[in-house]
Amino acid sequence: MKSIFDTVSFQCSRYVTKSYSTSFSAAVKMLSPKIRQDIYNIYGFVRFADEIVDSFHDYNKEELFDLFEKDLASAVRNKISLNPILNSFQHTVHKYQIPNTMIAAFMKSMKLDLHKTTYQSLEEYNDYIYGSADVVGLMCLKVFVDGDQKMFDSLKDGAMRLGSAFQKVNFLRDLKADYEGLNRTYFPNTDLSRLDEASKNEIIREIEADFEAGFQGIVNLPLEAKFGVYTAYIYYKKLLSKLKKTPSLEIKNTRIRVPDYQKFGLLARCYVSYRLNLI
Repeated sequence: MKSIFDTVSFQCSRYVTKSYSTSFSAAVKMLSPKIRQDIYNIYGFVRFADEIVDSFHDYNKEELFDLFEKDLASAVRNKISLNPILNSFQHTVHKYQIPNTMIAAFMKSMKLDLHKTTYQSLEEYNDYIYGSADVVGLMCLKVFVDGDQKMFDSLKDGAMRLGSAFQKVNFLRDLKADYEGLNRTYFPNTDLSRLDEASKNEIIREIEADFEAGFQGIVNLPLEAKFGVYTAYIYYKKLLSKLKKTPSLEIKNTRIRVPDYQKFGLLARCYVSYRLNLI
């Protein structure tokens, strides 16, 4: 029975999420059980695509990515895949009518990471972030609103800005790994080899503006999604706060993180705020 295979596929997506990101996994657990699995399914898909371009250095990445892209098209078209991650994702795509334009935009940005190493213009930078982060927020929003197009339209800008904020925080946190390990720089008009406090603070102000816009969307999310998204928001805000306090030279030479004991404290405060209707 395919239902057994689907169950195994869903378990794989959950395992991928928990294995690759304890922070995101914790946030997903704060979502309503009825939508939790579909967010795991989306995360598993985007994580696998990202791993191909970022991690598989001893293999032909372009060949692997082309195969993954073909398998993705087949999975969506035929509503099944022997790749359990793609089988899970296609289930969510059809359940919530996630448009192919979103999926294609994501894959386009991921494909850029195979060869492109610098983003010279603001237009290039924004296009990359739209595909790599904004549309992921929109895919999740499709799940959150469960077919309510009017609600989707009213919340999509906030979802995109929140996705942008998360991605830019990742860029800033991973400066060393991206620049030294992958020879990539995402922020335009910024010489990361000589990143100074003025440049760092300009990037942080941009991220803070995205967070502010994204928070307005969180306030109006359905109850099934609000607590989980707010938890992720608070975690990334904390990470940004640590980056803001860290000298630019140190950011270039180490990876800033939020310790587990602080994550637990943040989760507790998020729960209190949620229960007191402060969001």
